[in-house]
Amino acid sequence: MTCTFLEAPVERRRGAPVPVGVEPVAFVRQRLGLEPDEPQRCVLESKAKRGILNCTRQWGKSTITAAKALHRAYAEPGSLVLVASPTDRQSAEFVHKVKGFATRMGMPTRGDGHNKCSLLLPNGSRIVGLPGTEETVRGFSGVSMLLIDEAAIVPDELYRALRPMLATKNGDLWLMSTPRRRHGFFYRLWTHGGSAWERISVPATECPRISKAFLEEERAALGGRAFRREYMTEFEDGGVGVFDLRMIERALDPELMPIDFQGNW
Repeated sequence: MTCTFLEAPVERRRGAPVPVGVEPVAFVRQRLGLEPDEPQRCVLESKAKRGILNCTRQWGKSTITAAKALHRAYAEPGSLVLVASPTDRQSAEFVHKVKGFATRMGMPTRGDGHNKCSLLLPNGSRIVGLPGTEETVRGFSGVSMLLIDEAAIVPDELYRALRPMLATKNGDLWLMSTPRRRHGFFYRLWTHGGSAWERISVPATECPRISKAFLEEERAALGGRAFRREYMTEFEDGGVGVFDLRMIERALDPELMPIDFQGNW
C-alpha cells in the first residue's frame, strides 16, 4: 500500500518544537492505542501548511484527523484548533471523537465556557467545533490548525470566512472529504490549487479494512458513477453538459489569449 502525494508542498510548518515523546505516530500508537495504516501515517506525519485529503468512505478520515487535532493541542500548550463542517452535528461528532481520545489518555477535559461545542485541555489548548454557516463562524483568531471536514459539500462562502482566522499565527489548514461534483473550493484546490497544497488520495482499494467482496457488492448496488465517487475518489460531472468536463479541461491552452469581442486583441 502506498500513500499518494500528488504534489509536494512549498512551505513547511515552523511552529514550536514538539515535546520529546509525542511525535505524531508514536502519540497515536502509545497514547491513543491506534495502529494507523500507511496513508494515515502520512497524514499524521505531514508538516504541510496546506493539506487536502481526498479519500474513500469509511476510511477513517475523521478518526485520524481528530487524533491529529488532539496531538496539536497536546503538543502546543495554549493553541487553538478549529474544526468546521457542513452541519453543527458533524462538527459536534468530530469534537466528540477528540474527547473520546482525551478520555482514553486519562486527560480531563471540559468546555471552554464560551463555545457550545468545545474542549479545553489542562494545558490551556482549545478544540472548537464550528457551526456550518458563514454568518455564525466569525470571531476567532490566532488559530494554530483549521480542519474542514466533508469539505466537498461545505459552501464556498464558509470557506472564505474561515481562512482569515489563520492569519496572525500562520496556522495550518487541512481539507478532508470524499469527493462530490466538479465545482466548489475542494474540487478547485484539488485540481488547480498549485504546489502550496499537499494532496493525499486514498481509494477504497488501498484501505485494508474494506474487503474486495464488499466493494464488488457496492459497485453492483450503486452503479459505476456513484461507486467511483464514494469509493474511488473520483469527482462527478454535473451531468447536464454535452461534453465531459475533463475533456474540456484537457483541451484548454493557458498560453492562448482570450478573444475580445469588441475587436481588440
